[in-house]
Amino acid sequence: MSFLDSTDDDPKRASRRPLLFFILVTSAVGASASIFTEPNIAGWYAGLVHPSFAPPNWVFAPVWTTLYVLMAVAAWRVWRIAGTKSLEIGAYVLQLTFNFAWSAIFFAAHQIGLALVEISVLAALILATTILFWRRDRLAGWLFLPYLAWTSFATALNYAFWTLNP
Repeated sequence: MSFLDSTDDDPKRASRRPLLFFILVTSAVGASASIFTEPNIAGWYAGLVHPSFAPPNWVFAPVWTTLYVLMAVAAWRVWRIAGTKSLEIGAYVLQLTFNFAWSAIFFAAHQIGLALVEISVLAALILATTILFWRRDRLAGWLFLPYLAWTSFATALNYAFWTLNP
């Protein structure tokens, strides 16, 4: 029996535990990536030539926070149907790993071109996860669409940074 499957005297609390677990783990991945991002915003990132469509820095935190919650809810919904060892949850974990890695490649390693390759793979993994989620639970698929859209935008942004900062 795992934490996700554990019983509790309070049925309401027991039913919320897996959802909270998904939100905590997904948010922790995003927060952990900030160890690469934060130290490089004021210096290296600020010194780059920014494309005209780059959003202001304050936009990123609320957008990503919202996306991580939507992703977690989608994964939780699919987990309830498919289980922990499913292809869908495996795809979720894989794309989340690539999500984390992008920050290290772009911000810590300052490898804009490699980050472009990585985010392109990430976008494909998000698309695959969205399709897998959609097949199990339509709402979960819908919940992943904003993440796919934002990552597509981020891919275009990454490309623009790469072309403007050779």
